[in-house]
Amino acid sequence: MKFELKGKDIQSKARAGVISTDHGAIETPIFMPVGTVGTVKGVHQSELKEQINPDIILGNTYHLYLRPKTDILEQAGGLHKFMNWDRPILTDSGGYQVYSLSNRRKIKEEGVKFKSHIDGSYHQFTPENVMEIQRKIGADIIMAFDECTPYPCDYKYARRSMHMTHRWLKRCINHLDKTPYRYDYSQTFFPIVQGSTYKDLRVQSAEFIASVGAEGNAIGGLSVGEPADEMYEMTDVVCSILPEDKPRYLMGVGTPINILENIALGVDMFDCVMPTRNARNGMLFTAHGTINIKNKKWEDDFSPIDEMGITDVDTYYSKAYLRHLFAAKELLGKQIASIHNLGFYLWLVREARKHILAGDFTEWKNRMVKQMDKRL
Repeated sequence: MKFELKGKDIQSKARAGVISTDHGAIETPIFMPVGTVGTVKGVHQSELKEQINPDIILGNTYHLYLRPKTDILEQAGGLHKFMNWDRPILTDSGGYQVYSLSNRRKIKEEGVKFKSHIDGSYHQFTPENVMEIQRKIGADIIMAFDECTPYPCDYKYARRSMHMTHRWLKRCINHLDKTPYRYDYSQTFFPIVQGSTYKDLRVQSAEFIASVGAEGNAIGGLSVGEPADEMYEMTDVVCSILPEDKPRYLMGVGTPINILENIALGVDMFDCVMPTRNARNGMLFTAHGTINIKNKKWEDDFSPIDEMGITDVDTYYSKAYLRHLFAAKELLGKQIASIHNLGFYLWLVREARKHILAGDFTEWKNRMVKQMDKRL
């Protein structure tokens, strides 16, 4: 993998770059649609390519390990071939999912023992076998196994967890050094900065992660319930330490406003289930604010879903028709809303890139934040 900076904003830390992988180039800043179990929920791969057109999508190690299971993926030739996707894929390590199973798992130095949410069977994740699982899944970018601490989090726990994440990182690297790629392309490894919302821990963790010299770095443990200001403060601290010539990935973030504010702090990569999850509940993101399409006010509004026409569905269907689909509980409504929201997220980061390169990102970002912070 290569990362090349193409431009920087003058008034902020925002940057535009290109990540080159064996499955294609990724222009940053980028939003990665979440394809948890080998599918971006409710969206055909053809629609994903033709209407949303992301440079990269994300898969989830925990979910893919449990179903369809890694031996099936290996027989298929990896996740790319299994789901018929020829562009880059990133897999997270399953650390966040294990964190979310707080009543179903036990964390020890060796790893994490957990109970499957599917059938109740017991499994164990260690730094070594999570690397092996990601080798078999075959993503272009794979993540270190870490512990994601909750919010709020006791300082002593956060510190202990951070140091264990660092020890696990060494084990991940040792295992990767001993194992070859499974398929005919390379994989890139990202370690993860932890430390909850404690500045001194974030500094320690960022310095440790930077010292590893990986080709890219991630920031974890944020967007877990902390106020946005604390998220931005921690991101700013970490980005000031992580190397400038490596991509920075803020995991699990977030709203369109969160994304723009974190781009301004120097983040390059984002993922979040919000665009599709909110879409399935009838919430649409637009450049002028959010829409709850279930509201009666849209019942006789025959204007396009979004006059900007970012995707085909935006101008093909009216707000009234989309509201009708939700009222009738038709699956097509959730699909249309998902395509719109994902299209908007990709449009937003691409517009951010244009304005970074044009030199007026900060002015544009401030205007967009005000516009998007409205309910229509």
